[in-house]
This record gives sequence, structure tokens and C-alpha cells, in this order.
Amino acid sequence: MGKRWHTLRRRILTPSTTATSLDVRGFHKKNPAAQEILETIGRTFLQGYAYAAEARTVAQAEENLETVPRRFRGFAYEGAAMGYAVRDGLPLGGSGHLRAFLAGKAARHDYMAYIGLGWAMARLPRFRWPDGAGIDPFARWLVLDGYGFHQAYFKTSRYVHEQYRDARFTWPAEEMSWYAGRAIDQGIGRALWFVGGTDPDVVVALIEKYAQDRRPDLYSGAGLAAAYAGGADEAELTRFRDLAGECRPQVAQGAAFAAEARVRADLLVPHTELATLVFCGLPAEKAAQITHDTRPGPEPFGELPAYEVWRQHTAGEFAIPGRSQ
Repeated sequence: MGKRWHTLRRRILTPSTTATSLDVRGFHKKNPAAQEILETIGRTFLQGYAYAAEARTVAQAEENLETVPRRFRGFAYEGAAMGYAVRDGLPLGGSGHLRAFLAGKAARHDYMAYIGLGWAMARLPRFRWPDGAGIDPFARWLVLDGYGFHQAYFKTSRYVHEQYRDARFTWPAEEMSWYAGRAIDQGIGRALWFVGGTDPDVVVALIEKYAQDRRPDLYSGAGLAAAYAGGADEAELTRFRDLAGECRPQVAQGAAFAAEARVRADLLVPHTELATLVFCGLPAEKAAQITHDTRPGPEPFGELPAYEVWRQHTAGEFAIPGRSQ
């Protein structure tokens, strides 16, 4: 009975691996190599989810997650975080699973883990969502980034082609909740890198269909995906940077955040190094260091959440002449 329950839990509220096929999703196919990368990311995410859904202990899930190749391991941890968050959100799933997961090896993958929590929220009824006030002030916006990615990835017609935006998104329930739409847009921007098949012209064409005031956040998300997920060569990255125009600093900011996530998890790979050289004008470790140097404290900053102050300060570093040129 126990094994059957673990298997059933794996299937609840998560898509089939076929749902990550670019053909099924209707995403642009640039070439077979890019398609394979994007589809491998999707399969790896769902494998991570399965590890968490079926694991009897966090240690068992970690043992499996650590076997995933370095390039894709962060996505497996992201999926596992979704799995544990779903277990926390189910009526009979127990509680504290995600917290225990984050206290282990996932602590180095916390950026990806909180994004995975956003995936879970997109699949759970709202009354089962976590209390945003109990999540780190920086991390709660990563949760909404994950939510935005999920919506654009699985509800592409509405969130991408119709450029839908929820005007009254009520999580987290606090005075900064007005920022939710922007955090969600950052996740939508990441998804556009997938929807556009890592083709810079297609991705930019998708972004440019959105209202102008949404584009900086979308470019930031796409820049993060280009650096973390990969799929583009130097010429394509350079073209994406150039097409971003006034949003080049936001592209660089996204790439720096991606570098920080990979460096922190000891998962730095060549395509991230290449992306920060093109977008930021710096090696990945130095771009990641800038995110450390610009991170503010958690205290309020007037009308802006500290997370947005952090993003703006990081982007400002790459608006300096000579960088990201």
C-alpha cells in the first residue's frame, strides 16, 4: 500500500513528461540541439518531482538528485521542491516537507527551490497556498517568478500570445503585493526563452508584443534563462543582447542572477560563463559577486520591495560604459 501511495502521489497535480515536448507545447523549434536541451530540462524537472513525490526521506531524494548531470541538476532540485510543496499542500500529504528539504542539500539550490514552490502554487487550490508572510522577503518574489513561468509554459495562449496579466493578484497579502505582477512577468520572461526555442529573434518578437512597461522584467527573465538553461551560441547571445536595446542592463541582471544561482550550487557550466561574458562583460563568478555586493538588507525601501532594489542596483552596475557592450 505504501509503495502504491508513493506512486500515486507522483502522479497528482504534475504533467506527463510528454507535456514537455516542444511539439506538444507548440513552441518554436530552432534546431534539434536546442530542442533536445529544452526537452531534457523539462524531463529532468519532472524527474526531480518524482524523486520528491516517492521518497520516504529527504536523504533518499537527495541521493537520487545528486546523480543528475551538473548541467541539469538545478532543474531536478526545482522539480523536487515542487514535489515537496505539493505534498505540503495536499490534505493528506503532511506538512514541513519543503522546509526539511531546504534544510538539507537543497539549501545551495534555494533560488531554484523557491521557483519550484511557485510551480506547486500554480497546481494547488489557492486556499492551500503557503502564507507569503512566512517566506523570506527576497524568496517570495522568486516563488511568483516560478508561478509566472508555469503559467506561460502551460497556458501559453493566454499568458504569451494574449499577454494576459492578473490585475489583482493577492499573494503575498501585504502592502507590497502590487509588485506581484512584476515578479510574475520575470517568470514569464524566463518561459519565453523556452517558448521561443532559444532563438533570439523569436524571443524578442514575443517580448515586443507586450506593453512597453512590462518589457524590462520580461527581458530580465529571458536573460536569466539564456544564462542558466542555455541553448544559444555566442553569436545568438550577442544578437539577443543587441536586440534588447535599452533593456540590456536588465538582460545582464538576469544573467548575473543565473550565475549566482549556479555558482552557489557549484553547478557552473560553460554556457553560463559564455552568457555572462556576452551579457555582463564579466566572467560568471565576477558577475555573481556583483549580486552579492549589490544585495541590500531586508528593511523597507520606501515604495519598493528590497528585492526590486536589489535588481535595480545589479542592473545599474551593467549600465556602466564598457560593460555589457
